[in-house]
Amino acid sequence: SRAAVTVDGEEVGGIGPGLLVLVAMGREDGQDQLEWMKRKILNLRIFEDEQGKMNRSVLDTGGSLLVVSQFTLYGDCRRGNRPSFSSAAPPERAAQLYEQFLQELRGAGVTVACGRFQAMMEVSLVNQGPVTLIVSSP
Repeated sequence: SRAAVTVDGEEVGGIGPGLLVLVAMGREDGQDQLEWMKRKILNLRIFEDEQGKMNRSVLDTGGSLLVVSQFTLYGDCRRGNRPSFSSAAPPERAAQLYEQFLQELRGAGVTVACGRFQAMMEVSLVNQGPVTLIVSSP
């Protein structure tokens, strides 16, 4: 229904109906992964149609995207009690990929709001459904 991201008490990005996309960039990620993720996110049929079936994409509904960088998605908790982030892209590379991803999504004609890379962010979400999915590029 809506989502927003706040930094230091200021809302830096917010949307109405659409998708909140928490995105993490990995060490091996590049243009192919960005292109795949863009197509997948824009075309996922997860919004209800007239019959109540998940059959419409964010493009079909005219929804927006709030894209928030979230490197902690790469936290590997399989061993020990402290997550390992060794699979996450280094910050400089991740920032470049994140900005490129935002440009690719905006180039597809969808409204894109975003968080602030490497900032301490407060993310709020009103999740209709709720529907929460993990999408990982091949």
